[in-house]
Amino acid sequence: MRKTGVLLPVASLPSNYGIGDFGSFAYEFIDISVEMGMKIWQILPLNPLGYGNSPYQPYSSFAGDELYISLEKLQEKGLLKEVPAPFHKEATSIDYSEVRAYKEPSLKEAFQNFVKDKEYEQFASMEWVRQYAIFITLKKANGLKCWNEWKREHQAWILDQKLDLKPFEEAIAYETFVQYMFYCQWKELKAYANEKGIEIMGDIPFYVGIDSLDVWANQKCFLLDKSRPTYIAGVPPDYFSEVGQRWGNPIYDWEYLKKTNFKFWLDRIGYNKNLYDIIRIDHFRAFDTYWKIPASCETAIEGEWIEAPGYELFDALYKEMPDIEIVAEDLGDMRPEVYELRDHYHLKGMKIFQFTMDVAEENNDFEDRENMIIYTGTHDNQTMMGWFKAQEEEYQEEIIENLEKLGYDQEKIIDRFDSYVLDSIADWAILPVQDILGLSDEARLNTPGTTGSPNWEWKLKDFSELRKRIVPIHQMILDSKREENE
Repeated sequence: MRKTGVLLPVASLPSNYGIGDFGSFAYEFIDISVEMGMKIWQILPLNPLGYGNSPYQPYSSFAGDELYISLEKLQEKGLLKEVPAPFHKEATSIDYSEVRAYKEPSLKEAFQNFVKDKEYEQFASMEWVRQYAIFITLKKANGLKCWNEWKREHQAWILDQKLDLKPFEEAIAYETFVQYMFYCQWKELKAYANEKGIEIMGDIPFYVGIDSLDVWANQKCFLLDKSRPTYIAGVPPDYFSEVGQRWGNPIYDWEYLKKTNFKFWLDRIGYNKNLYDIIRIDHFRAFDTYWKIPASCETAIEGEWIEAPGYELFDALYKEMPDIEIVAEDLGDMRPEVYELRDHYHLKGMKIFQFTMDVAEENNDFEDRENMIIYTGTHDNQTMMGWFKAQEEEYQEEIIENLEKLGYDQEKIIDRFDSYVLDSIADWAILPVQDILGLSDEARLNTPGTTGSPNWEWKLKDFSELRKRIVPIHQMILDSKREENE
């Protein structure tokens, strides 16, 4: 079925409090998406933000970040007498530390007013909830240091349960409450989207960060020397970086994972299946081969490709969850076996229109096939207009001329790009909001190989310009005949 989708992180929504959340603006965005003719809303991971505020280095694969909790929704539930005054309401950039500090007093007030019920007790009984509440409480008690730098008795609790947690129980209860509010508000928002005919595509990083509950509670699943990684993840030199990308995530101990029938992965994906309709797995190629870098190396140049038991894992996954819908992020320089693994399980892969036109991109053979998703770009790319403006004038003219020959002669250059992508035979076409609006690189979300500001900070001020794009985008979708098979 040919579908159209929109890519926008929840954090990038307009907001009264400096960061997008699960409040009224999220519901309004769903309504706008429906008017445009969208069927999929692709978001980025919602887990607690770790190093560099990257959603791909979270503190947990299960927990959610309290930043996304709507204060207005808490008031509606009677947990706040009143919401605080707007904060950074018209900001176009997220200041994570300031927003977190501003919202925390309201969350603590809501916690004091909350009365536990059966639904809460059921949620709190899940193993990961208690473990995460303890993890983040102890992390805060240790100055937010990584767990392998905590006090020895704190670090060891997950293994021996000897630490007396009584002094921390109030803080643990607060963290449990926060996770419950996140879960309830997200499920309510997702239900609204589904009622409107919108599916949510969530995102799971292939790797987890060392500074996470995932590693602290599952140390045998990783190649560690006591509590330190012996090998780390990344990718060798490529289009984005001459020295490769040294991510620093610990490498999985695949032999141990096989002995447990991949329980760590099945639990992780299974819980996210409860949160999303579709799951995109980032860095899919690592299920085939992964780049193994000695932890002592300062760059990703030194390393080796190691084969992973991808078929065994996916056989176990589909045996337990036969109806799960997974998308494979299969971008970059791949060996044929990666595509064979993808196609063996009939997974949709990804193609980036921007790459197909970039003469500097070596992986730009554009195989236009049905079982894939086509994008103008993703969260890791320049915006479409940012990329176009960065090209030599002669090449810009060549691009325009080629598109005109194909019948794409709209007044706005971005409309030509968007229309071309929507007309693809690919089952799904997804447009980032930045490429719907025709924004330049001031709206770029992330530059791979770099950390810190301004990555992950861009957000919409309001929906005024997006509303102006409802009619033209909807017409493009109609022209592409992506609504015929509904």
